[in-house]
Amino acid sequence: MMASRGYDMTPTMYSPDGRIYQVEYAIETVKRGTLAIGVCSKEGIIIAVEEKPRTLQTTNVTQKIFQVDYHIGVAAAGYIPDARVQVDNARFFSQGNRMTYDESVEVATVAKHLADQAHQFTQYGGVRPNGVSMIIAGIDQKGESIYVTDPSGTYVQFAAVAIGAGSDEVNSFLEKHYKENMSLEDAASLAIAAINLKSDTKEGINHIKMAKITTESKTFEKVSESDLQNYSQKASKFAP
Repeated sequence: MMASRGYDMTPTMYSPDGRIYQVEYAIETVKRGTLAIGVCSKEGIIIAVEEKPRTLQTTNVTQKIFQVDYHIGVAAAGYIPDARVQVDNARFFSQGNRMTYDESVEVATVAKHLADQAHQFTQYGGVRPNGVSMIIAGIDQKGESIYVTDPSGTYVQFAAVAIGAGSDEVNSFLEKHYKENMSLEDAASLAIAAINLKSDTKEGINHIKMAKITTESKTFEKVSESDLQNYSQKASKFAP
């Protein structure tokens, strides 16, 4: 990275070559986080993350997958405390929408709201950009959708996407193997294969957490260990 020469002292200052260094530092934080993946299928949506628990850490609670509303889930990569704050913001926004309009909020509306909030932290002194990217996935009246936000305040829709360490290579892997008409089971197996592509652990499921939202129920559900084990056994068909 080019020497900042003091232009990284505040997120409100552009460098002479048009860069905001604190935003770039925040994006670098995301690149050092463990993988998070979202995959759309004809039967619903899969979100999965890599988590490496310590020996005595309880593993029944995920630290990187969150439920925002009954039909929306979030996976995060980067500085997770920032993710928790954004998730609380999204929950408050979703419930406010329900109370005001008597209907569930659209996934795109939540993604835009979080992106707008992230952008606010690039415009004022005395704050720092959020060091986290988030996959916002859900099913609303428009169907299945997955969005990604980043520290700059950008949000983009994807059919399948990875964020975190090694995401460039994993996204190339997803581009090679993803199909629009794939089943939810195949989407889950693809997500596991994608995580194992860059993970130090190539076997088992102890390093993977997953949630799903099916088209039928439109409800966020955590994937059980037994289902995760079944999905992992079929991940080998997605060869790198």
